[in-house]
Amino acid sequence: MTTPRFVKWNTSSQNEDIEGGEFTFRAVTLGLVIGCLLCFTNLYFGLQTGWISMMSLQSALIGFLLSKFFPTPITTQENVVLQTTAVATGTMPLAAGFVGILPALGLLEVERDGSPPIHLTWLATVGWSCAVAFFGVFLSPPIRKQVIIEEQLPFPSGTATAQLVSVLHQTPLPDSTLRRRREYTSLETEEDANEPDSSEIDTGDDPIDEQSTVQTEGWSALSWSFIASGAMTLAAYFFPVFFSVPLFGNYLAEEWLWTFTPSLSYIGQGIIMGFPTTLSMSLGMLVGWGILSPLSKLSGWAPGPVNDMTSGARGWILWISLAIMCSDSIVSLSPVISEIVYDKLSKYTGSSLQGVKEDKEVETPDRLVPLRWVVWGSAVSVIVGTILVWMVFGNEGIKPWATVIGFLMGGILSIFGVRALGETDLNPVSGLGKISQLFFAWIQPGNVVANIIAGAVAEAGAQQAGDLMQDLKTGHLIRASPRAQFYGQIIGSCLSIVVTATAYTLYTRAYQIPGPSFPAPTAFIWLGLARLLRDGDLPPRSDIFMISFGLFFGVVSAIKTYSAQRQRWFAKWIPSGVAFAIGFLNTPSFTLARLIGGFVEYLYHRKIGKENGGIRLIVIASGFVLGEGVISIVSLILRTYGIGVISCWGCGHGLCGGCPQ
Repeated sequence: MTTPRFVKWNTSSQNEDIEGGEFTFRAVTLGLVIGCLLCFTNLYFGLQTGWISMMSLQSALIGFLLSKFFPTPITTQENVVLQTTAVATGTMPLAAGFVGILPALGLLEVERDGSPPIHLTWLATVGWSCAVAFFGVFLSPPIRKQVIIEEQLPFPSGTATAQLVSVLHQTPLPDSTLRRRREYTSLETEEDANEPDSSEIDTGDDPIDEQSTVQTEGWSALSWSFIASGAMTLAAYFFPVFFSVPLFGNYLAEEWLWTFTPSLSYIGQGIIMGFPTTLSMSLGMLVGWGILSPLSKLSGWAPGPVNDMTSGARGWILWISLAIMCSDSIVSLSPVISEIVYDKLSKYTGSSLQGVKEDKEVETPDRLVPLRWVVWGSAVSVIVGTILVWMVFGNEGIKPWATVIGFLMGGILSIFGVRALGETDLNPVSGLGKISQLFFAWIQPGNVVANIIAGAVAEAGAQQAGDLMQDLKTGHLIRASPRAQFYGQIIGSCLSIVVTATAYTLYTRAYQIPGPSFPAPTAFIWLGLARLLRDGDLPPRSDIFMISFGLFFGVVSAIKTYSAQRQRWFAKWIPSGVAFAIGFLNTPSFTLARLIGGFVEYLYHRKIGKENGGIRLIVIASGFVLGEGVISIVSLILRTYGIGVISCWGCGHGLCGGCPQ
């Protein structure tokens, strides 16, 4: 007997699964384990390059593979709760500012900023994380009603995760249009099964064959890719030249920072990002490090060493990167803002004619997050968060009333960020944080510390609300309980506070941050804008390039946004301003490895991926990323106990972390 390829959603059987339990101990525990690994991985890579990943799709895949050790396999709904918990645990390094905000505070100077460097103790980092860890979580339930239920925004990553979960668990692929969710019925007769229906999806692949492939080959691919990446990481620790290969010669490496890091983890990240994104980053690398860096140095605008963030070319092109990020974020958010205003005006002017609005909610009240939870949770998180920020930084850091305004701004900006994420799959949290910085330069001028903290509060809210919204989109398609996902987010955030604070404290004790091994590039972005808003001083001639590149990428972003809204095939190939700017922030070594990964992803889907949807490649890429992230913990322990490198051979260019510079 063959399994029908076209199947309708069986509401009755699905409800039985839900009543049997989806917020289970095993789902949450497995999600926390995977999330802790992602937390270390994201902190490691975030401090190196300023870029982290939600890894929701990878969490669902790894969770499915690990659940094979259980007596009974996890259900689709349990897998959704699992990956929601994992994402909440794994993204705290960005949400709480460990990869940018805290390193930026450590770079403060009394003469220039009016404040000495701020290095938080472990307890203080826990307090700071608690202050910003939950506000965005309570913002998500009311936003879900609008963007997922009413507007049905696509949320591409959330939809892709739902489709993968369906394939893994041999359930019907969800209808991503969501137009007929209420009409899905069980297959009562064979004749019904043969009737065509607009909700049926032909994927071209048999889900059972797909699952068999993952079960038989998934563990093998994940294991060897993990081991290979881990071995490369240990090799780079003991022989640092592997971290920074002078591929183009020692002169270009020493004088202009052109090296190559043959990291399997960065290749894996490139695979996950995709070829269009890595191509945008590479274009930024070529323009920033191949043209603007030599131009600023040779013209005398940045006379210091190229790697110097104050007087060197790296610090000079940083400002161009900041202008591109802000321009791209503002332009990409403009359609979102105009649409919100238009909708509100339409509802206001046509309210008397619209009548009663149909409720499109498909979940019952007992599976939703009650409104009173949202109100009380938001109020408590703001009050407690304000008190904690005051206890950590004091009145000299930021006034309590200013912190409250920061939370309110975070709530408003989160709406814009979530809508941008739903439409473009990009949450412009860095740009939203900069908007908050601009606002606080007006209401609390001259206070660099307050400016940075206010931006961090806004970024945290937007980041968490966006992460949970992607997960809620997955849950909506799979029919997982929003309340169960909410629980998972809260629990994951609680554990991640301790895990992230501990990991960051260990890194700061073992390494110089920012430093050769962990440059923390986004820290200079945060501090640089705060100083600019206070002093107004820019490096020579950088203002002209900032305006020029800002205007250019404003136009590019407008074209990209317009094309994406109309689903033009070439939209993804239009350079992303944020990715282009990241190419400025990171030295070429990291970008080159990611470009290799993006190219592999492109070739794979052109030549092989159509046969199995690319799941095997996702498994390998996940193993690459997790391998270096997890083994970096071993490197951290070795460094803490004073076990150093074996040989500094080949490190004459002075760019090898761990070797005497």
